[in-house]
Amino acid sequence: MLRRLVHVGARELSRAQSSTATAEKWDLYAGVLVERLPVVSKALNPLEKQFQDLLWRVEYENSLKSNHELKHEREIVQAELIKQGKIQVDLEDGGSKQTAQDLKDAYVEELKKFQLGSRTTPDDQANKTTSTDRCLEETLYLLVQQKLGQQEHLILPQGKRQEGESMRQTAERVLRERCGQELQVLFYGNAPVGFHKYKYPSNQRTESVGAKVFFYRASLRSGQVPEKVTKFEWLPKEALNGKLTNAAYAESIKKFLL
Repeated sequence: MLRRLVHVGARELSRAQSSTATAEKWDLYAGVLVERLPVVSKALNPLEKQFQDLLWRVEYENSLKSNHELKHEREIVQAELIKQGKIQVDLEDGGSKQTAQDLKDAYVEELKKFQLGSRTTPDDQANKTTSTDRCLEETLYLLVQQKLGQQEHLILPQGKRQEGESMRQTAERVLRERCGQELQVLFYGNAPVGFHKYKYPSNQRTESVGAKVFFYRASLRSGQVPEKVTKFEWLPKEALNGKLTNAAYAESIKKFLL
């Protein structure tokens, strides 16, 4: 019995040692979600427009009269008194005086000339996905073409962590290397907002079995990715699924999109 227990214990120890020796090693990667925030507010739907009109009407009914309105009312009373002969008009001053009604007429004429800016741009019409001057109501996300294994994929910019770097420093370096120096962004913090991992093909594994990618969020401040650096696209949220060909990767990205 004792001999049997010793044998079982030795076997379990050997199994544990073997498991430790073959423990999986993962490469650490940093990815960057670069977003171009909306340039204009979204157009109101019919219900929102109706509610906005209601709020404006309530605000107008509860508001105090402006100086222009008070001046206009005084001038109406003054004109009536002049008509009745109760006050005299200084003819020298009366001809050069600009009344509140004159100002209102001038403002109305100026308003008629005003045209609202278009919510669409020439790049919208041309469907130029490399431009940030499009989809002004939406948030656009940057995808770049990178080689994963033997194939090219459109993904969020990512790269392997180097010795001595923090993950945030890796994210900043990766963005410079993948997207050039012209792209200026603001990182939101030192903590990642998302995570994804994947295993390398069996025939491509050396020291590591796969990659663990930690994603950081950043917003576009200025600049653009030079077209000579890499192939890239700026896409709204609903268009990402058509470009992210790996379903698991797309699902991981979807979790931290706003």
